[in-house]
Amino acid sequence: MSDRKPFLGGNWKMNTNRTTGSDLARGVTDGLISVDGVEPALFPPFPYLLTVRAILRDRGSSIRLGAQDVYFQPDGAFTGEVSVAMLRDCGTQVVLVGHSERRHVLGEKDELINRKLRTVLESGLDAVLCVGETLDERTAGHQDIITARQVKTGLADIPASYLERLVIAYEPVWAIGTGKTATPQDAQDAHAQIRQLIERSYGKDSAQRLRIVYGGSLKPDIAPDIFAQPDVDGGLVGGASLNAADFVALAKAAAAAGRAKR
Repeated sequence: MSDRKPFLGGNWKMNTNRTTGSDLARGVTDGLISVDGVEPALFPPFPYLLTVRAILRDRGSSIRLGAQDVYFQPDGAFTGEVSVAMLRDCGTQVVLVGHSERRHVLGEKDELINRKLRTVLESGLDAVLCVGETLDERTAGHQDIITARQVKTGLADIPASYLERLVIAYEPVWAIGTGKTATPQDAQDAHAQIRQLIERSYGKDSAQRLRIVYGGSLKPDIAPDIFAQPDVDGGLVGGASLNAADFVALAKAAAAAGRAKR
């Protein structure tokens, strides 16, 4: 039994423009009007945060507004970066930290990700910490070591009281855009390992309340089986979040799985 409310994040990455992003936001909000039992969030590109915020407000939607990244400094000569204060000014409520593309494409290290996470949580915003192994790391049998390191380093100096505003997203990088597919058991095994790590660091109660979501190329046809796993509490979606019907279908699947676990 679990009383963890499923979380479903739609990470638009570097996609959409003002017109297509607006249409997508409207499609998602309209599709989720009668869907309960899931906490959805949209993560548009920085330039469209205010546009999406206005649409969510106009429709009276409870969908949360998220940002895809942040910098840990409050202000200063950091060209191209965005601060927590700027995100708050745009109405942002939750921030992605350590996404696999930030780690493996843009070269962010665990220590930088930890500084960003502490900055977000200390500011009062919610955060999604992303962790997960690459294909080479999994092939070498290092997936547990890599995930444990990313979780432990990412949460360094994070007090237990902040966990209420944290979601951890497990991203099997080897299953994202590679044609390889993670099974529901793969997802469950990784999520259970993460929950055990949290229990050892923060205690059983904190571990049982923390939401851990799956972020490996989720599609509506495979999502119900993955969401049904006892330690999977929703998803972080990339490509499928760019289609309103797909995202709504995933939200309904997450809500149904959450009800079944209660």
